[in-house]
Amino acid sequence: MKNIVLFGPPGAGKGTQADILKHKYNLIHISTGDVFRYNIKNETDLGILAKSYMDHGDLVPDEVTIDMLKAEVNKNANANGFIFDGFPRTESQAKALDDFLLKKGETINGMIALEVPDEVLIKRLLNRGLTSGRPDDQDENKIRNRFKEYQTKTAILQYYFQEQNKYYGVNGVGSIDEISERLSNVINNL
Repeated sequence: MKNIVLFGPPGAGKGTQADILKHKYNLIHISTGDVFRYNIKNETDLGILAKSYMDHGDLVPDEVTIDMLKAEVNKNANANGFIFDGFPRTESQAKALDDFLLKKGETINGMIALEVPDEVLIKRLLNRGLTSGRPDDQDENKIRNRFKEYQTKTAILQYYFQEQNKYYGVNGVGSIDEISERLSNVINNL
């Protein structure tokens, strides 16, 4: 079983690449963003709560995210592995994921980070905001707030996975195919 954390700031291309990699390696893609958006669209209690945080560019609290992730993994008990996209975002989430997988006799094989300069990300997100309908992709101030949240709360996970020799940085600028090839080179060696 291969369990991969696909990591990077908002707009780095995690969703695009996860979609390609899930087919190539027969993995289940769990995107916390997609799950939250589904709940928001359907106005579930979780969706209403998540929306209140996301609309301000803030992260959804750990306990909500962790319980949701566990349910998604448990729904796919026979999977060949998972691509975690948008999770973990904090060290407590990373530890909870490690503990949860350990109880299943599994582990994270690697965190692969898409590295993209901020100005490239802002252009990508504003362009995505033109078609996505996501309010957090249509306002540069909200985008910059998401980057600040990412840098202060999430980027530090690099060190958590580096200590386990499981961190792999990948250049996230270029064509989709070029980036996919770089990611595959890492995954093939995990």
